[in-house]
Formats: sequence, C-alpha cells, structure tokens
Amino acid sequence: MRSLLKELVSLPKETEWAEFKRNAIKPEELGEYISALANSAALLGKPTAYMVWGVDDETHSVIGTDFKPSLAKHKQQELESWLLQGLEPKIDFTFHEFSSFENDAVVILEINANCHTPVRFSGTEFIRIGSYKKPLGKHPEKERALWRVFDRKPWEYCIARDRCSIDEVLQLIDYPSFFSLLSQPLPENKDAIMDYPARPFV
Repeated sequence: MRSLLKELVSLPKETEWAEFKRNAIKPEELGEYISALANSAALLGKPTAYMVWGVDDETHSVIGTDFKPSLAKHKQQELESWLLQGLEPKIDFTFHEFSSFENDAVVILEINANCHTPVRFSGTEFIRIGSYKKPLGKHPEKERALWRVFDRKPWEYCIARDRCSIDEVLQLIDYPSFFSLLSQPLPENKDAIMDYPARPFV
C-alpha cells in the first residue's frame, strides 16, 4: 500500500479516478464518490479508482487522518455494509488502513470499475467532471460515452478483482469444483493451482 500511496501522491492533481481527502466525509457523500469514481474509471479504461484519506488535496502532502473506516458506523450499521447496500450493482471496494513511510495514518479506498452498467448510489448514477462529482444524468455526453465503453467490452473480459494475493484468490473461487468438472486431480500446492491455466489441457 505504501508504494501505491507514493504513486498516487505523485499525480500532478486530482483526476477523474483519484480523490484525496484529509478526514472523514458524510457517508452519503462517500457513497456518491464511490459511484462517481467507479464510473469514471470505467470510462477511462482504468480497472480501479482510488480515494485517499490523510493527503492534502492541493499539495498532495501526506498529513495523516483520523478516519478509521473499520470502526465507523452509520445508522447502526458498519460503514462498509451500509455503503454496499446503497450501491447498485454491488461492486467490489476495499478500505486499506495503514501508516505512511513517515508513520502518518492513511486510508486508501480501492474501487473496482464496473464493466457492464453504470454504478448507482441511492438510485442515482454519478460521474467525475475533472475533480468534481456530478450526477451522470446531467451530462448526457458522458453517459453516452460510458455506455459505448460497456458495449465494447464483453462481460467475461472484465476484471472481477485486482491486486489479490494467492490466498485471497483461492478464498474467492471454488477451485476444487473447477478441477472436478475438468476431471483433473487437485494440484499439490497453491502455486501449482495458480499455474494450472498456463498449462495446456490434456
């Protein structure tokens, strides 16, 4: 995460797929940002968008944050669960809490771009216009461009989740059933399982 933080703060300014905040924002606004960033990433062909807390949005200096999403609640629910309920489709997003090289508290929210339909929050689709968050419906040219992107990319070519460790991948897929359906023996270890698609079928 520290190397990713270094990449993001080196950007000359906020982009359509990267947003910087000092501290926590209202949960409703955060949900809108997730929609806007996911849709903008899809429009630009980026698999992932990012929201970073603990960074000055003008200078990109790392200043630390008091935002702790793992402890945050909204309407008597865990923040992450509440946000997911408001999103349609239910895209994948992950909060990462860590310390910078200077030991400042930082949070990076990774948001996977959707690949077949715009992401809505509380029934409304959002998009980034420069560094601003706007309702997608008020920008028909962006909406048309986004649908053209979705029409060009078959669903099966979309990235379901990126930046996963081997352990995370094996937790997310039912690999024993995969080998059973192929009538193939289960490989001996994790590396052999991950290497299997690279080998020709017998």
